[in-house]
Amino acid sequence: MHLRLRQFGAVCVLALSMVSTASAQQDEDKTPLGKKMSAMNTAFKAVGRQIDDASKNANTLEQLAIMETNAKAALTLEPEKKAKVPAGDQAKFTAGYQAGMKEFIATVQKLQAAIKAGKNADAVAMYDELKGQQREGHKEYRIKKAGAPPGGN
Repeated sequence: MHLRLRQFGAVCVLALSMVSTASAQQDEDKTPLGKKMSAMNTAFKAVGRQIDDASKNANTLEQLAIMETNAKAALTLEPEKKAKVPAGDQAKFTAGYQAGMKEFIATVQKLQAAIKAGKNADAVAMYDELKGQQREGHKEYRIKKAGAPPGGN
């Protein structure tokens, strides 16, 4: 009986943590930039699952196009975190964000070229580079949400 209560308690804690994570994600997705980033993240994960499989190159290219389109749109938007930066540093902050997004877009375009050429092994290395750019950009320009893992995704 005591073991069942522990199991029930563990299930309740797990359910509550899932709800809080989902609500934090929904809050982020309410901003125009959050919506673009969410769409990019979905495509980014799909690319990561299939980048090394040449038989899925057509779908990988579709996902990369989604990433590129949303990244270009996100380039025109400003991160929510800008409001938390001192007024004198906001221009530098925005310029850094835009430079990072341009670098991200350039890497996505290189990745597209590698996939079109059938160089999936090279594309895997580029994807890892893209993942690093994403992490660094999120550390610098994204507001850390409560309950989010360190390093952000």
